[in-house]
Amino acid sequence: MRDTVFRETTAEPRTQSVPLSHLSLELGHLYMEDFEAGPGRLREHFAEVRIWVDAARASAARRTGGKRPRISTCFLIDDYFTRFSTPAELVPVVLAEAEKAGLVIDYLARESGCAVADRIELAESVMHRLVESPPPGSYGSRPPVSQTGWLANGQRTPATRSALSDAKAWVPPQETAARNHSVFMDAELWSEKDGRRLWSCPFLAAVWQLARLGLLRHLGEPVLTPRPWDGAGFPPDWDRLPPLLQLNPAATPFSAYRTCTLMPNRFLAVEDAVRLILDQVDVDSGALKQVAERSAREGAEVPAAVAQRATYVFYEEPTNSLTTEGT
Repeated sequence: MRDTVFRETTAEPRTQSVPLSHLSLELGHLYMEDFEAGPGRLREHFAEVRIWVDAARASAARRTGGKRPRISTCFLIDDYFTRFSTPAELVPVVLAEAEKAGLVIDYLARESGCAVADRIELAESVMHRLVESPPPGSYGSRPPVSQTGWLANGQRTPATRSALSDAKAWVPPQETAARNHSVFMDAELWSEKDGRRLWSCPFLAAVWQLARLGLLRHLGEPVLTPRPWDGAGFPPDWDRLPPLLQLNPAATPFSAYRTCTLMPNRFLAVEDAVRLILDQVDVDSGALKQVAERSAREGAEVPAAVAQRATYVFYEEPTNSLTTEGT
């Protein structure tokens, strides 16, 4: 008689897959001061972005061997650091200016959704998946990122003086994976404001990239998933707008094997920090395996390093444009 083996279903966690496009093309990631500058600023932005959209599409087609690639577009609105206007007033203006430039926004997202979406603490979840790269010669003297809120790509400069010792010789910082010379970075992931944690722009943008790459999960389930728009008016309050809204019912999937972000060059430092963060996130292994297997079957293999799946086009803004950072 064969023995019957009983297993709890929770003992075999299953990572649910998500549909994937070849490319997630972000047409904008602007702050509230950009919108406050008026429709002319949006018109300027989309006119510049339109120039690079065709190049991004051609690059995606080349990677798929000339086949027509699945490309979805998205647009991110900052409603996390500041609140300006309302969705009912602002979103129609964004869509109208994009249309004038010959662009279609398939998915609209709120930046606050990268912090919390559908009652799930996304940013907190990603923070717990950070695995710091130990610098050469380090002995665990530096507090972990979970305590400091700072993430580096190497060894910081040690303190040159303490209360119990004489001054020491200065030692430069050192990048962990330096090639000939170091490019050291130290990124702030959050701060404390009014008794609550305020996530930094680079950290929320890293969560956004993971969502666009189809690599975010909560207990195996996809998170920050798009909700279809019913075509009615937009709500008068940002909190009543879904974190991720599918505006175009005919759009290809929101998440993709690769991402391309088109944005002003003032965001360059922020996105450098995003890549630093992505390099040190222990991404869900089941999600990584699914993407690797499916992309290979389609002949659209992706880089092993998650950060290398994200590409950018930074354009130069006119001299009279905004230069204020959103952080």
